[in-house]
Amino acid sequence: MRNMVWIPGGTFLMGSDNFYPEESPVHRVAVDGFWMDEQQVTNAEFRRFAQETGYVTLAERPPNPSDYPGIDPTLLVPGSLVFQRPSRRVSLNDYRLWWAYLPGACWKHPEGPTSTLNGRERHPVVHIAYADAEAYAAWAGKQLPTEAEWEFAARGGLDGAAYVWGDEFAPKGRMMANTWQGEFPWQNLATDGYEGTSPVRTFPPNGYGLYDMAGNVWEWTSDFFTPRHPNEVIKSCCIPRNPRVEAAEQSLVGNLPGIDIPRKVLKGGSHLCAPNYCLRYRPAARQGEMVDSAASHIGFRCIVREQNS
Repeated sequence: MRNMVWIPGGTFLMGSDNFYPEESPVHRVAVDGFWMDEQQVTNAEFRRFAQETGYVTLAERPPNPSDYPGIDPTLLVPGSLVFQRPSRRVSLNDYRLWWAYLPGACWKHPEGPTSTLNGRERHPVVHIAYADAEAYAAWAGKQLPTEAEWEFAARGGLDGAAYVWGDEFAPKGRMMANTWQGEFPWQNLATDGYEGTSPVRTFPPNGYGLYDMAGNVWEWTSDFFTPRHPNEVIKSCCIPRNPRVEAAEQSLVGNLPGIDIPRKVLKGGSHLCAPNYCLRYRPAARQGEMVDSAASHIGFRCIVREQNS
């Protein structure tokens, strides 16, 4: 498999009891072997897909008004969420102080309609909604990983470690991933050399040879989000093998009032994750994201399961 790494499969301890409640409880899981993209899908790779298929991402289409009852009609135009760094310290209780819905923002225009991809061909593609990631995967003859597959691969054989490279955030002072250094969201010290996304393969790979399994951009998985790992998985008499949270369980998803849009699990954290706000550049970390959401820190990578190789 070109530019893919074989993940041998096995059992591991999934989740964490040491950070955020949605990562609990820790439980043992088994997954079969699969191939995984060495890196996050890049702008150059996604451009080839869009050019060959004519695909238009959700951020490039006008939102369906029936999906957003009560929303200001002026917001129902093609666009996406873009991070905008405040110039001073602000309250962490209102994400609107650093996120803005910008008309014209999409994968081709990451910071809005006047921005371009020039010089960012090897950066991960962003402003990708779940359907966009699925469409690319289908075109490439691949799939999106389950949360268990993703987390097993991210750990790189380091079962129970806090980070994909071990338990120390910056061993010998070396930055191991593209994350936020400083006080989020106003002070970015860029100790790792990047204020935004970084080219794939910039930081060291994990034990399986996978790049950017922590930081840079969040990655979609195929599992629906639940506030904790599902009870039926935890209480099983046997170690669950290749667990999935299927669509039938989406009633467990806590959506915004009046907006009935399911959420899928994002993994890996991003360049916007910081210890004082979102310490989620860890393999156990997880976040629920509405499937129609696109933002300047959301991308993906694909897998090919053994039976499809």
